[in-house]
Amino acid sequence: MTYQVYDTTLRDGGQREGISYSVADKLAIARLLDEFGVGFIEGGWPGAMPKDTEFFRRARTELDLKHAVLVAFGATRKAGVAVGDDPQVRALLDAQTPAVCLVAKSDIRHVERALRTTGAENLDMVRDTVAWFVAQGRRVFLDCEHFFDGYRHDPAYAGSVVATALAAGAERVVLCDTNGGMLPSQVTRVIGELVDRLGVPAERFGIHCQNDTACAVANTVAAVEAGVTHFQGTANGYGERPGNADLFAVVGNLQLKLGLPVLPDGCLEQMVRVSHAIAEIANIAPDTHQAYVGAAAFAHKAGLHASAIKVDPLLYNHVDPAVVGNDMRILVTEMAGRASIELKSRELGLDLAGHPEAVSRVTNRVKDMEAGGWSFEAADASFELLVRSELPGAEVARPFTLESYRVIVEHREDGAVVSEATVKVRVRGERVIATAEGNGPVNALDEALRLALLRHYPQLKGFELADYKVRILEGTHGTGAITRVLVETADDGGRDWTTVGVHENVVEASWWALVDALTYGLARTPAA
Repeated sequence: MTYQVYDTTLRDGGQREGISYSVADKLAIARLLDEFGVGFIEGGWPGAMPKDTEFFRRARTELDLKHAVLVAFGATRKAGVAVGDDPQVRALLDAQTPAVCLVAKSDIRHVERALRTTGAENLDMVRDTVAWFVAQGRRVFLDCEHFFDGYRHDPAYAGSVVATALAAGAERVVLCDTNGGMLPSQVTRVIGELVDRLGVPAERFGIHCQNDTACAVANTVAAVEAGVTHFQGTANGYGERPGNADLFAVVGNLQLKLGLPVLPDGCLEQMVRVSHAIAEIANIAPDTHQAYVGAAAFAHKAGLHASAIKVDPLLYNHVDPAVVGNDMRILVTEMAGRASIELKSRELGLDLAGHPEAVSRVTNRVKDMEAGGWSFEAADASFELLVRSELPGAEVARPFTLESYRVIVEHREDGAVVSEATVKVRVRGERVIATAEGNGPVNALDEALRLALLRHYPQLKGFELADYKVRILEGTHGTGAITRVLVETADDGGRDWTTVGVHENVVEASWWALVDALTYGLARTPAA
């Protein structure tokens, strides 16, 4: 059986609050979706949206799709207008795509109240428009908007819209849970009833689910299990309100859990890369806890889990992370046991298997430090330095020793706020004093420390403080609260690493994170 993977990220996904794709963005996303192996890419609504009209024009010469068919989206003809005279219908044809997707009302209440026409005229609109595009040599899909709500209200009329589209030549009629209110058992029941009512196999139907009950993925999978062969979704579940069915989760479930061949060979392992690349284009941070593709999707924290994973990784992973392009991660926290420490160290390239005493020391230090507010979950570089300090022969020498540092914040008469830091350090036997200004006390401290070290460590020129996060720890209050600082550093070679510092004073916490960041980076970056 052939399954049709239909992506609507460029149209329905673009309706998410905060997303506004440029034409260049849409072209880049289309290429990524094609690399993922989807069968159909819905590019937008030509004629109704100037940006979408431009997209289809450029797509004809700028897109070379290997797997996907480009689809233009639009409505059936207007009531009382001949199909060939409807400007929006003509714009769909002018998009010159091999396939079109038409949206039609299938809830009689919407027909009468929104379209202000009759049920009979709406059926004629469906029949005329589908047949016209089929005669033009186009593949036609019909989205039955508000189908499930309409079916609940008037099953006979909703079914007649489906039957009319199929009789006119639609390749698939898509049952839309437009309001997102369905549950999986209800989807299964309605599809079964529709098959019996129309005498049409479920494989002629499609499914499109919104996520208002957080069931869009489950509803989509339920429809496929009921026999539907065409399913729609968006990258990362983007869409209006709570979003659409997450295409990546749907594909992962169908291919890995049900064994259905929904993607071409070699495409499934592109899932994480494509998901994250689309998130970057949309300017939305990737969801770390998203199924299959999130950074935490295969991250394990409890020591009990790690003990089992040490024996067999699949004991606590529902699939091999590599099949979707992801990796298993071990999180080092106060819950960590010896197995967690060993596995995480191995992940970082350090073998503790033959050093039981070092494992014990690291485990105890982690638990003691985390009890005081430290966290190594997101600070692999600091954790690696800690392990190396306890592993004979693997220690990393600190690049300097601190004599003192001082930070001054000056609020000037003109309202300007200037931070200045001075550090006194010993570097390779030399006492160095350096002063620098910054746009805040931490930035000034970072600049002063780099200035002090630069002559001895010129590779610091390639380091950049990429991100800085501060968290006031729970259970502490007021200006004396314990502060945790995470610093992300990047170099000009494309590498990045994160370090952590904790103290009652935010500047001191930042200092510890900065020292770890420079120490780790210098150990990994040989002098030129």
